[in-house]
Amino acid sequence: MAQERKGAITFKGNPVTLIGPELKVGDQAPNFTVLANDLSPVTLDNSKGTVRLISVVPSLDTGVCDQQTRRFNEEAANLPNVTILTVSVDLPFAQKRWCGAAGIDKVQTVSDHRDLSFGEAYGVVIKELRLLARAVFVVDQNDKVTYVEYVSEATNHPNYEAAIAAAKELL
Repeated sequence: MAQERKGAITFKGNPVTLIGPELKVGDQAPNFTVLANDLSPVTLDNSKGTVRLISVVPSLDTGVCDQQTRRFNEEAANLPNVTILTVSVDLPFAQKRWCGAAGIDKVQTVSDHRDLSFGEAYGVVIKELRLLARAVFVVDQNDKVTYVEYVSEATNHPNYEAAIAAAKELL
């Protein structure tokens, strides 16, 4: 049974339970299998040898998640050789439609709807809602976690500057 962290964050002011471990800087990044917009599997190994900035959002169809994904898409131009993934439990079809409408072309959106593989490995599944908690992880070329932010209130923005700086340090 996966670890449960009761009250680890809040969602609209209410404490919620996160399923999975709390990752820390220095941990080996767990592998995962999520789905690309064309339903092909995507794993951590697909981007091996690159710096990964992994942006986790509850749903692209909400304001903060939309802004978070657009911000990292804009910052991608300043982050050469960084693979930027946005993970949510939105269906791959919805992600593809959203990316087309939003003009997102540098961030890869991937769906964890099928198995919650990413969410459980990275400790971001909100048990009560079956959504992923807002978080940002930076993983280096050797699969070590070098930056972690579990946003304490799911409706708040992450610290964009700190995440981007952590990715830039690895280039």
